[in-house]
Amino acid sequence: MFMGEYLHTIDNKGRLTFPVKFREGLGETFIATKGLDNCLFVYTQEEWAILEEKLKKLPMAKPEARAFVRFFFAGAAEVQCDKQGRVLLPPNLREYARLDKDVIVIGVSSRIEIWGKEAWDEYNNQIAPEVTKIAENLVDLGI
Repeated sequence: MFMGEYLHTIDNKGRLTFPVKFREGLGETFIATKGLDNCLFVYTQEEWAILEEKLKKLPMAKPEARAFVRFFFAGAAEVQCDKQGRVLLPPNLREYARLDKDVIVIGVSSRIEIWGKEAWDEYNNQIAPEVTKIAENLVDLGI
């Protein structure tokens, strides 16, 4: 399980140092892809395989299903950490998530998300006042 929030920077070669706690759980290679809300999603190989099976079951006759599967898989890249714990994020992923220098790396249970710091701050400022209402609408949450 991944959890926590970490501030890191991307160097001029597009490399991001992953938090040590996250590196331990990711394995040798893992998958980075375009996520929702203009951030990147990072999955272990095992979680990616589970997600892939679920996406295969979507009805390909529906345009929305085809569009989502294309979006998700076309943006995916297999990546790995170097000896210093840095990951080279492909340019198309950095551009999609608007990752320049300061980034936030967060653990979200079975995945990791990578956000541009400004986008993360904006998202938090927007969502924080709504969290109680969101929780109330998710009655099955049991919190």
